[in-house]
Amino acid sequence: MKKIFLAVITLFSFFVAKAQNKNDTIVNPYEKKNEFILDLIGPTLGGGINTSYERHLNKKSSLGITFFYIYDNTKEEDMNYSISPYYRRYFGKKYASGFFVEGFGMIMSIDGKKIYDTAEKLTFTENPAVINLSIGAGLGWKGVTKSGFTYGANLGWGKMLFNADKTDHTQVAKFSLNAGYRF
Repeated sequence: MKKIFLAVITLFSFFVAKAQNKNDTIVNPYEKKNEFILDLIGPTLGGGINTSYERHLNKKSSLGITFFYIYDNTKEEDMNYSISPYYRRYFGKKYASGFFVEGFGMIMSIDGKKIYDTAEKLTFTENPAVINLSIGAGLGWKGVTKSGFTYGANLGWGKMLFNADKTDHTQVAKFSLNAGYRF
């Protein structure tokens, strides 16, 4: 009788332990790995659309890529498009949120040097559009809600590495007020 009772207690303890382990695997809503981000000021100030995809590696770091395409050349006269991969390091308490610093690279198409004719107020381009590469650093802040919506701001500065002598610019700037969704 004692052996049967001991066997029942032992089996029951395994089921209780297994049930407790199931509750430990509930996914935190903040810890989703993918994020899609849309810049809110790009269409207004820059005349272009700026979207990003970010993949969270862990609680403190992520990799991402940003696509920026200019559709209104009256607001942004020099840049045509850019592709910018980045790495971010987060310092917030929540999963991949709070203050961050980033390092980025940028491949862009930018118009060549411009020649200004002041008498007739005409502008000519000396060189065709140039593909350029730049590297830079930035900082920002990101917040996240329980439902997965994100919001934030960032800015960065970078230096052009090649073909800067064929354009009117030697540096690039990134700035964004954005909203996104984590999934």
